[in-house]
Amino acid sequence: MAFVKKEHDRPKPPATKLSTPLMAPPPPPHLRLLSPLLPPLCPPPRRRARTRFLSALPSPSPSPSPSSQRVSTASLDRGPSPSPEHHPLAAELARLAAARARLRSARSLDDKLRALDAEPHVAAFFGDASGGGVLGGLQPREAYLLKCLVAAGQDHVLGWAGNGAHDRERHSSGSALREALYSLAGLVGKWSGEDVAGGGETELLRQLLKFLGDIDEFYDCIGGIIGYQIMALELISASKSKDSKHRHTQDKFVDFHVPTGVNLLEDTEYASQAALWGIEGLPELGEIYPIGGAGDRLGLVDSDTGESLPAALLPYCGRSLLEGLMRDLQAREFLHFKIFGKQCVTPVAIMTSSVKNNHEHIVAICERLEWFGRGRENFRLFEQPLVPVVNAEDGDWLVGKSLLPVGKPGGHGAIWKLACDRGVFEWLYRHGRKGATVRQVSNVVAATDLTLMALAGIGMRHNKKLGFASCERRPGATEGVNVLIEKQNLDGLWAYGITCIEYTEFEKYGISEPADHNGSLQASYPANTNIMYVDLQAVEEVGSRRNASCLPGMVMNLKKAISYVDHLGFECSAAGGRLECTMQNIADNFMNTYSYRCSKAIESELDTFIVYNERKKVTSSAKKKLKPEDRSLHQTPEGSLLDIMRNAHDLLSSSSIEVPKVKDNNEYLRSELPFLIFLHPALGPFWEIIKQKFVGGSISKGSELQIEVAEFVWKDVELDGSLIILADNIMGSTKRNTHGEQILHYGARCARCKLQSVKIVNNGISWDSPSNVYWKHDVERSESLKIILHGNAEFEAKDVLLKGNHMFEVPDGHRMRIIQDGSGFAVKLDRISKEMMDSGSWYWEYMVDGAHVKLNMVEL
Repeated sequence: MAFVKKEHDRPKPPATKLSTPLMAPPPPPHLRLLSPLLPPLCPPPRRRARTRFLSALPSPSPSPSPSSQRVSTASLDRGPSPSPEHHPLAAELARLAAARARLRSARSLDDKLRALDAEPHVAAFFGDASGGGVLGGLQPREAYLLKCLVAAGQDHVLGWAGNGAHDRERHSSGSALREALYSLAGLVGKWSGEDVAGGGETELLRQLLKFLGDIDEFYDCIGGIIGYQIMALELISASKSKDSKHRHTQDKFVDFHVPTGVNLLEDTEYASQAALWGIEGLPELGEIYPIGGAGDRLGLVDSDTGESLPAALLPYCGRSLLEGLMRDLQAREFLHFKIFGKQCVTPVAIMTSSVKNNHEHIVAICERLEWFGRGRENFRLFEQPLVPVVNAEDGDWLVGKSLLPVGKPGGHGAIWKLACDRGVFEWLYRHGRKGATVRQVSNVVAATDLTLMALAGIGMRHNKKLGFASCERRPGATEGVNVLIEKQNLDGLWAYGITCIEYTEFEKYGISEPADHNGSLQASYPANTNIMYVDLQAVEEVGSRRNASCLPGMVMNLKKAISYVDHLGFECSAAGGRLECTMQNIADNFMNTYSYRCSKAIESELDTFIVYNERKKVTSSAKKKLKPEDRSLHQTPEGSLLDIMRNAHDLLSSSSIEVPKVKDNNEYLRSELPFLIFLHPALGPFWEIIKQKFVGGSISKGSELQIEVAEFVWKDVELDGSLIILADNIMGSTKRNTHGEQILHYGARCARCKLQSVKIVNNGISWDSPSNVYWKHDVERSESLKIILHGNAEFEAKDVLLKGNHMFEVPDGHRMRIIQDGSGFAVKLDRISKEMMDSGSWYWEYMVDGAHVKLNMVEL
């Protein structure tokens, strides 16, 4: 096993200073009641006594070796904090830890309230009213949440505008506190909802209590609201300290190696066999989509309302990204039907969030498209809670609107615990599922060819707990890497597993950018793509734990400025972050242990594994908007579209079709594409299947090809211009079930299209039109050949020249044939015979031959 040499740690750059906005005017009349409770109107940053502790933190302990370094993700239950004389932040952390311990020992809610009332922060803020009075109008649980907030040192959320501990002591019984309490009492008194102002203030309090309740419930494994603040302060401390604490500090030895694994590009026979295992095992697979992210870098906005939209709604290639996920999934189900003759409907679990109304938008798409012909029962949507964003300097929660902290999703790693809390795993079990494939919505090439099914096939066949699909990492990319970790525990045992290191942690680990790998996929650490196979029981066991291990890979990225709008609409900015956990680092829980040090051959025995393919078949994301000043298309919709075009070139050129080559991205930064080719995934999705449907011909530069039909034949077709084929019944037809839902039945009354020895010539896309947005597939055309197939309609053209602008629309139950007629062509339209209505006059028969799928055309 080749060991990887790592660089020494470099000091972490200082956190960005909080910008100081201009002083704002007084609040408007409708907010004056709340003014004592509102956060300061963008004054210079507040500082408490503990803020001074954070300004210059010494190293708490000797630095571990570079090979074992990891970002601060240590369990919060590891023991008492160091003494104050050794760690300036220890006093605050010790106070919070003691408060958490008292709450954990309390058996009832009443006991917890009494424990909170004994906290000096709570007593100082609420005074004699802590046991009733001001909070008397609230339910005990609601009062508990507000007291937890204050106990966590975040009383400024409720309007405390003091400037430090001395101010708090001096005014604990003075006018400032009384004014805040009276305003709070006014809100609580209106809790009945009888608010002449339309419920504005009470609604804010309701929203705050929901926000706090979600945090306390989700982070109950680490101590709720107070536990969240403890972990946040620990990670802030680690970021300011040269010697960061991490989860491997209890190990004697830790090192990372480049993982090997199956190279699907080289071992093609095994790749085909593994993919077939995946298709065969589809009835035991679920699908998991974490799509609750904000997608801020896309800058997606509703053109009519100006509303900010989540990434899942990006109109990519003519449809939302969410619709693209479902097309890919249904293509795999269609292939299963064609091979095994059985309908398979995969249950889909989707983690959403409330940011940008993500959850409501996802539901709206599903309802508008009638749950994609799958039935509502085959979807499970569960909403990820938002978590508070904290100031990188002092750990205070940033406050946007009145009473409401700035909230962001807490990372896709929340998915495992949340799935346990919401009963998602039990739901998948009821559907007969044992494993699941996981992918993110922004990766538009994740289902290309056979990578995803080969990953799942290997995982199921060999009873693995978790697998990664990986590829070479692009230098400078904001993406993590997969590593084979090797470590020796304090008990002398050696542990091995495949896991991930986020790009934000590279400096801590001494991981450098990849050098020239000479075309090898495994010369340096490969990219983490967040395409995974998971065993459901394995990940449920971790997600159900009652400690920090159910929140894998906990990090806090404090390098970015957080922009937010305050309650008066002023833009503010602060260096900050929030607790984020990473779903892929659940792999850290699946280490295999041995009593001896192993060689590299150990990988095949591990519970975790990795497969490789070339990058453009594995990952290309539409994550950020291309800006005028950008010099790279990486992670933009424009860049990912180029990778789709490269895949189309490779696929069709291997079928003896002449297709222009796609050059480097720099060639297209400000210029037109060589062509546009969009093929429905149900044509395969495996390339060896698609290549049997496409044989010979050419596609000229500047041409456009879109095929939205699965039963298709292309033989010696020459395309110079635009060819668009659209069908209602791409993979089958729908029928209403007993619940009145439209359910797709694969293979029934499919549309069909044959093109043989056809030459198509038209002016196609108006490439010089300034309104063209190619990644949306929103283009102007001078001419095109458009074929529209309704129901089970069939279209055939043979030995014919189709020149100029034409549209052929074939009605349901009919077959249209185009034949040469002198210098032109003739159109013949016939009804399909009754006995062929369901099967069609021809169809592709799929047969498994060893590790391959062979197609045979059956003509009736």
